[in-house]
Amino acid sequence: MAAGKKVKNVGKKSKGKMKEATGRVVGNESLEAKGAREQMAGDAKQTAQKAKDTLKH
Repeated sequence: MAAGKKVKNVGKKSKGKMKEATGRVVGNESLEAKGAREQMAGDAKQTAQKAKDTLKH
């Protein structure tokens, strides 16, 4: 996996986790849901990138 893309995807997951936790603490369901969506998007992109890398080799 390209290092830059991996860092970007991990960053997106981390950002999503922070948003989700913050939303949970302050009771903001919208922020919590947005964080969960960001985590899923990061996971999906990372999985897709891994699949691409597997097919290249």
